[in-house]
Amino acid sequence: LHSSCFLHLPMTILHLSLSSLISSITNSASRDSDRTRKNKKKNLITKDSVSSFSSCPCGRRHFIGAVTSIPFISISPSYATSSSMDDLKRLRPPKPDWYEELFAWSMNTEMESYEKEISGYKMKLFESLVGKAEKVLEIGIGTGPNFKYYPTIPKVSLLGVDPNPKMESYARKSAAEAGLKPEEFSFIRAVAESIPLEDASVDAVVGTLVLCSVSDVTQTLNEIKRILRPGGVYIFIEHVAAEDGTFLRLVQNVLDPLQQVVADGCHLTRQTGDYILEARFNGGADIIKVSLPSLAYLSSHVYGVAYN
Repeated sequence: LHSSCFLHLPMTILHLSLSSLISSITNSASRDSDRTRKNKKKNLITKDSVSSFSSCPCGRRHFIGAVTSIPFISISPSYATSSSMDDLKRLRPPKPDWYEELFAWSMNTEMESYEKEISGYKMKLFESLVGKAEKVLEIGIGTGPNFKYYPTIPKVSLLGVDPNPKMESYARKSAAEAGLKPEEFSFIRAVAESIPLEDASVDAVVGTLVLCSVSDVTQTLNEIKRILRPGGVYIFIEHVAAEDGTFLRLVQNVLDPLQQVVADGCHLTRQTGDYILEARFNGGADIIKVSLPSLAYLSSHVYGVAYN
C-alpha cells in the first residue's frame, strides 16, 4: 500500500551507502528519458501517448456523465469482520508497534520533495473527478498526501484504507488541514486485496504508489473492479520497473531485494502498467509512462485512468 511503498526512510538508507551509484543512475535515467520522450505527448489521457499500451476507442471520457450517488459509502459489516480481517492477518502479519509508528512518521515527514515532483500529474488526475465522482475510496491512503486535492470535488465522501493503524492519526490531521469535515472522511484498516465494501459501491478508486507493495497485484485490481460502480474510474500513479536492458533496470534488479526489506514489501521491478492492462477493465485503460530523473532508481512511473 501507499504506506509501504515509496518512502524516503529506505531511500535515505540506500542513499547513504550508494550515493555515487545513484548519481550514475540519475545521469543514465536522464539520457534514457530524453530519448524516450522525444516523440511522446505530455497530455494526460491520450490513447497514443504510449504506443505499447492499448486503449479503448469507446469514447469513455464521459465515464461518469450521469452519476447516481449515494450520500455515503456502504461498508459491509460481515465482510469487514470475516474475510477482510482474515486477509489482513494473512497478507500482512502484525509488525512491532515501533516499526509501524516509525514508518508512519517517515511517510509524514520525508515525502515532501516527492509530492512536489509529482503534484502536476496528481492535479490532472484529480481534476478528472470534479463534478463526476462523490463516493471515493483511496487504497493505501497512508498519512494523507492526497487530501489537498479532495476539497475540489463537491460533496465528496472519502474512505481511506491502509493496513498500518498508525497512519490513521496522521491521515485525520491531514484531512483537517485540507479542509475536509470529519464526516467526509473515514479510515479502515485493511489490505487492498480484500476491501470491506459492497460491490459497485464507489464512483472512483484512487491509488498512488500502492501496487508496488501489495502481496497480490491481480487480486487488488480485481477488488478495485468489484467495488467500482459501472462507469466508475480508477486513477493511479505508480513507480515501475525501468526499461529492460537499461542501466537503471540493472540497478533496480540489484536493489530490489533490499528495497522489499527496508520499504515494507515495495518492489522496484514490477511491470505495473502491464498488470493494469491485463486486469481488463470494461472501458479499458489509458496509461502514460513518464520518467522523473531526480528520483534516481525510482524514476520510472506510470499514471492514468482505468474505466470500469
